[in-house]
Amino acid sequence: MIVDNVGITISAGEIVTLVGPNGAGKTSLVRLLLGLMAPDSGTISRAPGLTIGYVPQRLAANAAIPLTVGRFLQLTARADASATSALLMEVGAGHLEGAQVSDLSGGEFQRVVLAKALMGNPQFLVLDEPVQNVDYTGEAELYRLIETIRDVRGCGVLLVSHNLHVVLGASDRVVCLNHHVCCSGMPESVAQHPEYERLFGRKAAEAFAIYAHTHDHEHDLSGGVADGPVLDSHGH
Repeated sequence: MIVDNVGITISAGEIVTLVGPNGAGKTSLVRLLLGLMAPDSGTISRAPGLTIGYVPQRLAANAAIPLTVGRFLQLTARADASATSALLMEVGAGHLEGAQVSDLSGGEFQRVVLAKALMGNPQFLVLDEPVQNVDYTGEAELYRLIETIRDVRGCGVLLVSHNLHVVLGASDRVVCLNHHVCCSGMPESVAQHPEYERLFGRKAAEAFAIYAHTHDHEHDLSGGVADGPVLDSHGH
């Protein structure tokens, strides 16, 4: 068993964060949702014609291969120089277009990878551990950037993380996974849930801090957005 009896729905304009301890099945669930793995049972449905942008958990540049940021963005994608420049500007990395990918800091590289995920104007972004090798201040900045992208583009976002405090504060809804859904709902309720405390400890639950955020959409009582889902999964 990797994940069992998991139901998750993500709507346009919503940021859903998937949290859980290492080995809980987070990346496996992402692979199922993306169609990279087939479920043994259950169903996965996507909005018709859904376009997806994906930032995988592990992506590294080979320092032995000369590769500029601009060229990296154009690999396996149909994008001209003006589109590439616009995407880099959108993620706050416009000054990096001519830089070597191997010379980027952790935060710079994550912004570039995010720009690549935005190619094709995706309706759904899947970001698996998008702040790897980034310090705490850089994490907060990246999560604010992801919020801004969602606000401007109206896309649904699935964030996957084991780092709790800032990422939960940037979320509309949280799903806590440990091979099954332990608890889910708005960040405030999940942070106070006994299962969350059992998995991450009392200090993690008490240290959780939420900053205020406003959006142009309404939530129901469970934290869902009052629009149709871009992705819906029931049971595996």
